[in-house]
Amino acid sequence: MNYSVVWFKRDLRLHDHAPLWNAAKQGPVLCLYVVEPVMWQQPDAALQHYQFILEGLRELKSDLKRLGGQLHILQGEVTQVLSAVHSVSPFNTLFSHEETGNAASYLRDQAVNCWCRQQKVQWQEFAQFGVIRGLKNRDIWQAGWETHNRAPSLPEPVQGELTFAQLDRSRLATPLLGAPHPSALGLSLDKPSQRQLGGRRAGLDVLNSFLTERSRQYRGGISSPLLSPTACSRISPYLAYGNLSLREVVQATRWKLAALPPEDTRIKRGLSAFISRLYWHCHFIQKLESEPELEWRNLHPGYDGLRESDWKTEHFEALIQGRTGWPMVDACVMMLRETGWINFRMRAMLVSVAAYPLWLHWQPVGQWLARQFLDYEPGIHWSQMQMQSGTTGINTTRVYNPIKQARDHDPHGHFVRRWLPALRRVPESWLFEPWRMPPDLQARYGVRVGTDPNADIPMPLVDLDFATREAKARLHARRAQPGVKAAKAAIVNKHGSRKISSKQPRQPTTRKDSNAQIPLDF
Repeated sequence: MNYSVVWFKRDLRLHDHAPLWNAAKQGPVLCLYVVEPVMWQQPDAALQHYQFILEGLRELKSDLKRLGGQLHILQGEVTQVLSAVHSVSPFNTLFSHEETGNAASYLRDQAVNCWCRQQKVQWQEFAQFGVIRGLKNRDIWQAGWETHNRAPSLPEPVQGELTFAQLDRSRLATPLLGAPHPSALGLSLDKPSQRQLGGRRAGLDVLNSFLTERSRQYRGGISSPLLSPTACSRISPYLAYGNLSLREVVQATRWKLAALPPEDTRIKRGLSAFISRLYWHCHFIQKLESEPELEWRNLHPGYDGLRESDWKTEHFEALIQGRTGWPMVDACVMMLRETGWINFRMRAMLVSVAAYPLWLHWQPVGQWLARQFLDYEPGIHWSQMQMQSGTTGINTTRVYNPIKQARDHDPHGHFVRRWLPALRRVPESWLFEPWRMPPDLQARYGVRVGTDPNADIPMPLVDLDFATREAKARLHARRAQPGVKAAKAAIVNKHGSRKISSKQPRQPTTRKDSNAQIPLDF
């Protein structure tokens, strides 16, 4: 029997699923998800990602069963699994979405492409985001984004619309069957106790609550570590793992905007700002699509060697343990550990503190943060890691002072006290610089600050002002070198955003720097 395989990856849904829809037009389909051990051995993989995916898979499996089909969850390297399925029951076409993932997924896709050619299996891939594979010129990118997101969303199949191919699983090698326990994949069993749950229904609930009510807080709330958990849309993990499609989110938001009464200006402003973030979401993923080396190599080679040879293990360990001594930084690390999420401004602050006063290279810090972020999206993540660390060569240096950030966005210390219980009795005047407290005040407020490993709050690792000035001077000295300045134009041409055409729907403008840093709060 001729049939097609639909390979689900980071697209765990039936709605607006172009591979499934197109495969169904050709005849019977076999729905496949592969748990790939090599992917879970990568330094950006974490248990929370796996659990979130399993929750989405359980729901997807149930939805397919209701349509009379089955989701086959197999384990192994993808070419191994495809070979096993093909040997039992040969198929003629493989359908999937394109994926702009990490280096391992890039190599995996190359291997799948090679396998398909060898087996004379046609592989049809479809865009999932407003990202253009093989893009030669950024000038056409924005029009492509609009074309993708204005196309009609493909409806979810209903009973009788799909014909499912049968697979005799008993003929497959036993190790291929099912999703393994996390320990079998080498995943640490540490997990955020308060993370978001996976699945399309959870994603739709989160999206609907944002569109109908929470977007009122969006402008003004997304920068606050206290307000952002509800002010931000919180749909980012559902986009990252494809429980929701970008197109349906864009269209639902625009429909909601069009339906709002004129007087509801606050929610209109919030939703308009949200649309701009969805645009920038794909803008940054396009960078990794066009230059996969962003994950492991400085975008601008003129910054090679800037931090690599000066690695400070004690600084990195203090950062990941939430023991830097700067309360806002350590509180954010504690929140990440428990929830798998913090807002963009606090993410940028963490990277800034790592890159400047602590003078840490962005790649190990980025791998750690990728494991901490439930919504880890490689294209956005690595672009932002390099932007915030100053290694793109085209972005304005932006340094986030953690003391200023605390005073601006947590002036009464509610956030810091929530996540650092040792500081709950400390008054605001000392809260963000507790190392300045005299010993008698420390005793009065029941907190001990010091270099002792058992101290409640550690002393800062470095003098913040001095270390930041020194770091900026080193970065700017490198930037001023003639060869470094000369290479900037080519990077802008390849990756820089373009001015908005008057014929296109207006999107957010930037500062004079064509690649100004845009908050990607969802």
